[in-house]
Amino acid sequence: MTPLPALVLLPVLGGAIAWLADRSRTRPEQPPPVAWLITLITLILETALLLAETFRQSPDPGPWLDHFSRPWIPPLGIDVRLDMDGLSLSLLWLTLILSLPCVLLATRQIRTRPGLFHFLFLATISGVTGTFLATDLFLFFFFWELMLVPMFVLILIWGHEDRHRAAMKFFLFTQGSGLLLLLSILGLAITHFRETGFLTFNYFTLAATPLSPALSMVLMLGFFIPFAVKLPVIPVHVWLPDAHTQAPTAASVLLAGILLKTGGYGMIRFNIMLFPEAAAHFAPVALSLGVAGILYGAWMSCQQNDIKRLIAYSSISHLGFVLTGIFSGSQAGMQGAIIQMLAHGLSTGALFLIAGSLQDRMHTRDMTRIGGLWATMPRLSGAGVFFAVASLGMPGLGNFAGEFLVLFATWRVSPPLAILAATGLVLAAIYALKLVNGIFLAPAAPAPSPTKDVPTPQIAILGSLMIFLVILGLYPRPFIAASAPSPPSVVTGKGEPNHAHP
Repeated sequence: MTPLPALVLLPVLGGAIAWLADRSRTRPEQPPPVAWLITLITLILETALLLAETFRQSPDPGPWLDHFSRPWIPPLGIDVRLDMDGLSLSLLWLTLILSLPCVLLATRQIRTRPGLFHFLFLATISGVTGTFLATDLFLFFFFWELMLVPMFVLILIWGHEDRHRAAMKFFLFTQGSGLLLLLSILGLAITHFRETGFLTFNYFTLAATPLSPALSMVLMLGFFIPFAVKLPVIPVHVWLPDAHTQAPTAASVLLAGILLKTGGYGMIRFNIMLFPEAAAHFAPVALSLGVAGILYGAWMSCQQNDIKRLIAYSSISHLGFVLTGIFSGSQAGMQGAIIQMLAHGLSTGALFLIAGSLQDRMHTRDMTRIGGLWATMPRLSGAGVFFAVASLGMPGLGNFAGEFLVLFATWRVSPPLAILAATGLVLAAIYALKLVNGIFLAPAAPAPSPTKDVPTPQIAILGSLMIFLVILGLYPRPFIAASAPSPPSVVTGKGEPNHAHP
């Protein structure tokens, strides 16, 4: 029996148990709260399931690693259909690798309705997991919405001082673009029905739908815009800095490290795979938007004194490389985009964890009021310097591997765009050094410095993320091979993806 449904359902079920357990308690608890323990156990079980799926032996290996399908709404051709390939597997591992540090470092001290917080946290993870696995387009849209609503509530209730405005901006952009995604899915399904008389939302079947060039371009753009909002791509990025800045630490890590990657995943899985000709014609525009995002995000990062806003704008810059690589039209560019998604998730997620730790201790995000932490907090300072250096693209770390492949692929398409994109790396060095100097190396600022460094277990958790980044940078080849997306045209005679059956 395939564990794919369990991978999707386990987090939200664990979250429901955590919520009920919290509601049933009769007196305030001492830390750790029961909801936190249930969440930790849930993620450990999820990790065990994914390990079993990763190392499961199959007599019939194929590009699609596993498959699950059951009828859901047969009259409308809607199924509960889940499929896993290397791309979805790698992004699921990124989800768990970042979720565990979130729980261990950022959610234990939640005292306001901790059961509800952990339920929403795990429901978001279920939505992300379903998004990476769903190959029924209606089911994909269901999970796309599922991961957004809990994140909206997390920002609205547990965010910082301007959380209401940030949450509403996040909701309007993501839900508005989600409506466009639904219309595009319906347009593709209706077009297939008119051509064949068969109503379905099956990803593999719809991939073979005959489309005119004009309709293909319209539908491709209908998919591209929602994914561009999520990635994000300028000019539809304006929700991101506020959402990152105002979200609680755990939500910031989920948002930057995982949710933004669903935009890149959608572009690969749907824009490139379903509409290859339209995507090729749109590529010059996408490449220009990607390079513009690289430069704009890096320039804005250089102007920030708020730690979380600096990291948020740097995400726009780094994910511009993802957009550029996806639409570069080459295998090297696609590989670079995927490596960049993984490396950005690790480095930026860790930076948000460090920023949250500093805010909890110093009650400020203003770098001009911090400074001088190397003397009082050498452990956290060392970790912060490492991840800032990783963010600027230091050779030997994961970000460099992804950015180099993208630049190499872009040079083959347009040398001027490649030169402009490389300029973003110069700006990255400026804002990364500003971050390092402003927080760790500059003279102590007016804000009172903590008297104790972070404990050894917290540094050990951050150290594990460092190891992943070093491995990804020094030996990316296994990750490149294991995370390759599988095309929808690889199907058997029964119309099922050519996957490895258990």
